[in-house]
Amino acid sequence: MINTYGFIGLGDMGKPMANNLVKSQKKIYVFDAFNIEKKVPDGCYATESVDELSNNTEIIFISVPDGKASQDVVKKIILSSSQNIKAIINLSTIGLAETKPILELISKSNFKYIDAPVSGGKTGAINATITIMWSGSKEILELIKLDLKYFAKSIFYVGNAPGQGQIMKLLNNFLSAVSMTATSEAIKLGLKNNLDMKTMLQVLNVSTGKNSATLDKFPNRILTETFDAAFRMSLMNKDIDLYLSEARNFDTPIDIAEVVNSYFKDGLKRFPSGDFTEIYKVIKDKH
Repeated sequence: MINTYGFIGLGDMGKPMANNLVKSQKKIYVFDAFNIEKKVPDGCYATESVDELSNNTEIIFISVPDGKASQDVVKKIILSSSQNIKAIINLSTIGLAETKPILELISKSNFKYIDAPVSGGKTGAINATITIMWSGSKEILELIKLDLKYFAKSIFYVGNAPGQGQIMKLLNNFLSAVSMTATSEAIKLGLKNNLDMKTMLQVLNVSTGKNSATLDKFPNRILTETFDAAFRMSLMNKDIDLYLSEARNFDTPIDIAEVVNSYFKDGLKRFPSGDFTEIYKVIKDKH
């Protein structure tokens, strides 16, 4: 039985996940490096440092922007010399290459490291419908699975080696980016031939061309001109870069990935603070 959790990183994903975890009725300690006093979810206990949090919790969740931030947090947890910690669960998307140094850092520690990136975006985090891609100790998963369900709808054990979850997350986000860019190209051809976008989507969604973009992003974010999938262009750009890096490391095909990467590089220049669905505007205005 786990009675205390720590949550480090209270951004777009971390804060709503921690907020939902409160429903487990366990004691939740939280920390964020910036403006912690404005980010603490109701029912959570704010801490002033990673050290303070580490010395009060058994399981620590991390939700930070990248591999460097993840390594910094893990180093601070190790320096705390806490005897309470059973596991660190990293919910961040950092890639396999950035996971390896973390595994080296904790190799002599007495706690486990779990790689558990999530999918579903800010909306999923708020609504507790995210997907967890867990790689690492199955024993820890079974120990806290009921509590995980307070902020996740789907929990998949993808392997026993931390890093496998990262590969799963990156290939998922790559395919999401492919569906957005390919659908944008296809819709543009239809519009050039005076087809109605709503009608095209209706046809596609009962035909073999349906995908996550035609089912959700286009009808709910693009047709409405709200562009509010709540996943930033910069984050999708980062994830495609990570996907390409891993694909090159393992010598797998990258032809499609390079085209998609080029589109999102253009998207980042035009919409540096924008939503990733605004890639449609980039493709629509091309040529």
